[in-house]
Order: sequence, then structure tokens, then C-alpha cells
Amino acid sequence: MPKENLKLSFADIFILVIGCVMMAISLNLFFNPYGIASGGITGLAVVLNMLFGIPLWIVNLVLNVPLFIAAYKILTKRDCIKTLLGIVLLTVALKYTENMSYMHLTEDIYLVIIMGSILMGIGQGLILRINGSTGGTDLMALLINKVFPTLSIPIRLGIIDCSVIVLSGFATGQIEIAMYSSVSLYIIIKISDLMIEGFDYSKSFMIISEHSKEITTRIMEDLDRGATFLKGEGAYTGDDKNVILVIVQKKEVVELKRLVKNIDPSAFIIISDIHEALGNGFKPVALAE
Repeated sequence: MPKENLKLSFADIFILVIGCVMMAISLNLFFNPYGIASGGITGLAVVLNMLFGIPLWIVNLVLNVPLFIAAYKILTKRDCIKTLLGIVLLTVALKYTENMSYMHLTEDIYLVIIMGSILMGIGQGLILRINGSTGGTDLMALLINKVFPTLSIPIRLGIIDCSVIVLSGFATGQIEIAMYSSVSLYIIIKISDLMIEGFDYSKSFMIISEHSKEITTRIMEDLDRGATFLKGEGAYTGDDKNVILVIVQKKEVVELKRLVKNIDPSAFIIISDIHEALGNGFKPVALAE
């Protein structure tokens, strides 16, 4: 069994630092002054700050330490190092940005939600891209899995986040705050997903045509793209068919559709989103490591 590599690269640590700083700024500059608690330990920290005035960094540290200890045996050694570093970095970042809570850049709650959520989503996405963690919800979900192993990951995370959002409504005495927190959580998840999956989506085409040979030849010549024949069979006719599989960049979608239409207007085309394509003509495979 190969020995686990416990060393973190400079790039991983740098990204972890940037992600934690962005999360801290989002919390102290936008969310905390308005009681927006968009789930997780950081959201719970906002609630406790509203109720008892406890600084966010103290809540983050006090709640994450026992969670980390409880989940220590579940995590790999490398995950333990990344999670512990993430907890420490976020705690330090929250401490050094806490004065931002008094800045009050705007009274527009919608701007607060949008800007805070975008910043938080980017920060979380950067950390998740390197398979990092700042503890909190991730550790809670792992521990819940030990007690309720039949619950899926989305349900576990949903229970935790929804509980925190409901608490934000009680803490502020305003149901609108809980609703704003729900919107914020949705934006954060979407932005975080974009950061993980990237913005450079490709498109997958599956083309069924009686002129498959001519279409693939034109694809290779005009678009300089490779294509693959998948063997298919008509359910009604029982005839053998070549199903063309080809991946193109977004800017090539219109050109490919026009190419197929010119050759065979009756061709059947299925187009799907591809979040990441690796290999010749796309992102090098080495970048995915």
C-alpha cells in the first residue's frame, strides 16, 4: 500500500489562505452586521453573535475544535492536516477582519446579500477546488453519517443549513432575515459550484443520421475535432446505426449545428452540457490532478 503524501504544496496553502480571507470578509463586512446566517458553523456564529455578542472567530474556533476531535479518526491524515489548517486560517482571518462589521458600506439589503454571497461562494469554491475544508458543516455531516448512515449527503447538509437559517429568524425576530439567509445560501452554492466546475463549459453532441460518415468527415476537416462512432440499433426498425459522439467548445456549437443541418436536415441531435473536458483539444489532463 503506497504511503500517503502528507505534504501540502505552496499553491494549495496559498489558495486556502485566499479562500479563508474572502470568507471572513464576506462574514464580517456583509453578513454579520445584518444577521444573515447562510448555514453552517459560520452561520451559527452569526446567530450567536446576534444573541450574545460573542465574536465570530471565537465561535468558529470553539465549535470546530470538538468537531475536529470527534471526526479525527474518520478523516485521512492529509484531510486532517488540510481541515486543521483551514480552521486555524479562517479563525485568524475572522479575528483580523472583525472591525469590518462596523463599516456598514450600504443599507441596501439586496446588495449585502448579493455581494456577500458572491464573495463567500468564491472563497468556498477555491477551498473546495483543492479538496480543502474549514471544518464546520463538513465535519458535522461526517459525524451525522455515523449515527444515521442511511441519510444522503445533500439531506445531511440540508438539515444543518436549514436549522441555522431558522435560528437566524428567531435571533433577529424577523422572518425576512431567515428568507434572506435562504437566498444567500442558494447563491453561495451556485457560485461555489461554478468555481469548482469552471466557467469554460463544453458541449456534447450525439448525432444520429443516415449520413454519419459524411458528417464526421466534415467535423474533422472543418472544426478540427475528433469524433467517435457508437454502435446503435433502431428499436422499431432493428437497423444498425452509427451514433456520432463529439465534444466541442461553446463557440463551436452553432457552427456544428449548421454543418449537420446542411448535410442532413432530418438528423436527430442531442446536446448536453459538459462541465469539464480533458485531453487533446481541451484542458490538459495534468491540470485535473
